[in-house]
Amino acid sequence: MKIGNFIGLLFISLFLMIACNNKDKKERNTMDSGYIKIAVDQTMEPTIKAVIDMFETEHDAIIEPIYTSEEDAIDLLLDDTVRLAVTARRLRPDERNIFYSNKFEPEEVRIALDAIALIIHPANPDSIISVENVRRILTGEVKNWNEIYPGSRLGKIQVVFDNTNSSIVRYANDSICRDKPLSKELNALSLNEEVVDYVSKTPNAMGLIGVNLISDSYDSTVVEFTNKIQVMRVSFDKIATRQNAVQPYQYYMYNGQYPFVREIFFIINDPRGELPKGFTRYVSSDRGQRVILRSGLLPSTMPVNAVKITD
Repeated sequence: MKIGNFIGLLFISLFLMIACNNKDKKERNTMDSGYIKIAVDQTMEPTIKAVIDMFETEHDAIIEPIYTSEEDAIDLLLDDTVRLAVTARRLRPDERNIFYSNKFEPEEVRIALDAIALIIHPANPDSIISVENVRRILTGEVKNWNEIYPGSRLGKIQVVFDNTNSSIVRYANDSICRDKPLSKELNALSLNEEVVDYVSKTPNAMGLIGVNLISDSYDSTVVEFTNKIQVMRVSFDKIATRQNAVQPYQYYMYNGQYPFVREIFFIINDPRGELPKGFTRYVSSDRGQRVILRSGLLPSTMPVNAVKITD
């Protein structure tokens, strides 16, 4: 047999072995093996990708994430397209009643605390802001940088976020603006990464992103992002200063000093107790929580060695 033919047959054999192995995984489904699709709030992509990679390394399983908006993730769960959704909120009563009407009992497991980071262009000298002024910007009461920082020459504040159905927009509505609607002049893009790119090129912009996109210092992509923008310090006090304003580090999320913190949930509809439940248990375990800690979020079910950042 010629060498070329032999190598060709070898590659075909390897391909068939891999294909058969993946097919077997898809046909078997236990708590620590098999194949599932899960729906994931796209603002959580870096963290969820990290825990999936670790889980698949240690288990005979394939987990295929669908990164989408928070609302679409929950719709996929309601439609029974997936049995697990990763979101930044619990189910609403009407959503829960849909499961009840089909004789299902969905579970909600909090796996982490995340934060909403405010990012600006690195050349912007005004990087300290109060919660009240963030609210005034988002509702449109304040439109120009010099209304907050009298010496600013940056002009109109261009606020950008990922998309209109995102968990970040919902958080801004529910937890920041509260009784006032968001300004219609805010700009929607598609992804958190696009927000970072836009802010890095626009001196008068302010972006809202999930902090896990810029918090894993071991990730080269994160390092690239953080070199392109600066993260604002935020204060509960009416007058924000360097002494009372903080950035969304784990320590300040842990002690409640950073204002814009949100819960992250695994919502499961897995009556047979198979891979969705097994993956959830893994992420809630010490090993999974350590991956979350490393990604820059605050683990939900393990002790945290909180270290204050001085700068």
